[in-house]
Amino acid sequence: MQYFVALKIGEKRVKDARELLSKFLNDKSNQAMPALALKDNKTNVWEPVGEENYFAVVESQQGYLIAICDKNGIAKSIANWFPEGKKNEIVNILKTKAGLEQHFGDISLPV
Repeated sequence: MQYFVALKIGEKRVKDARELLSKFLNDKSNQAMPALALKDNKTNVWEPVGEENYFAVVESQQGYLIAICDKNGIAKSIANWFPEGKKNEIVNILKTKAGLEQHFGDISLPV
């Protein structure tokens, strides 16, 4: 696939994932941000990030990051950093209201 075609498709999927995550954050001070639009496959073959949506949680010293990712763990949208209670609330909403499954594998995040 040509770079610009893959990028355009990936950008649309990132926009949709960002809107989805923002809808369930209920926090004006911490809005979802765009992440990766293209798969990092270490070749010159360009592919957009996957269409499917999963959520993932990453823990660090700052708290918890929540991402909407594809089946390969490539983050399309992220929101950070939440205390454990707020993270649990958002995860519950993503499972029940959005119907998303959790991705437990490695997550590719923007650098």
